[in-house]
Amino acid sequence: MALPSPRYNQAYCDISALEAGQIYLPDEMFITGAIPGKVTIAPSLSFLLRHATNNKTLAFDLGIRKDWQNYPPSIVHRITTVYRVHVVQDALESLLNGGISPEDVDYVCISHCHWDHTGDTTAFKKSTFLVGGACSALIKPGYPVDPDSHFASELLPEGRTIFFDTTNWEPIGPFPRALDFFEDGSLYIIDAPGHLPGHINILARSSRDGGWIYLAGDSAHHWNLVTLRSNIAQGHPGFLHGCVHVDKDAAEAHIHRINELTKIPRVQVILAHDEPFYTKNKDGSAFWPGKIPTL
Repeated sequence: MALPSPRYNQAYCDISALEAGQIYLPDEMFITGAIPGKVTIAPSLSFLLRHATNNKTLAFDLGIRKDWQNYPPSIVHRITTVYRVHVVQDALESLLNGGISPEDVDYVCISHCHWDHTGDTTAFKKSTFLVGGACSALIKPGYPVDPDSHFASELLPEGRTIFFDTTNWEPIGPFPRALDFFEDGSLYIIDAPGHLPGHINILARSSRDGGWIYLAGDSAHHWNLVTLRSNIAQGHPGFLHGCVHVDKDAAEAHIHRINELTKIPRVQVILAHDEPFYTKNKDGSAFWPGKIPTL
């Protein structure tokens, strides 16, 4: 289960959180043993990763778009009837306010195609997009060809999107499939099955001497799941599959792998909807143009 030891002059990434909106999540939809009626006002976090030596920049997720009324109609209906959102500053504004243009972002890695992670992809006109291979089927034909689709057909730019085939990826730590993206041990794309087809996470070195940060996307929506204090809620009528994950068994297995990861020294795990992280760090130096301190 150990992670690779740092090499001499090890490459790593500076990692910054990005403000990208908030979403109101009823706890009973996500965890067993929830307090009835309790709603967590959670962030929809995005991140900027900057390679310390090759100067490449990568955005991981884009949160909620500020003009959320321009999502496909089925999503707008879901926002107005199931969730509430509050977007003071979206990922694009967060980047600009910190002094970086979307044209300066080399890669945009989308953990999965749910609306609260995709933001407004059209603003990134030069970036190469990175997604799990199964995302391709979600946007074909997509909205507006399919008026009921949750996914816009133009979500991922044609000719600038890499659809990962995880079949031959190598294991790292507790995870059976990972891609050493820059081929220098600085950033690994992790196959993270269960939540939505094509779901991926990122494991990145946060220091030259052995620190790591794991960006877990929607692998879990509450820390009680990662600590194994709660299980994934099942049987909620708001979800097509009865729970937030399309494959509950695969999602649970992946959560257990993340739990194992938390036992490794100097590894910090951050969820996309990490309310404790956000409460502790909002308006602070963990957000761009600052960076998340390494362990």
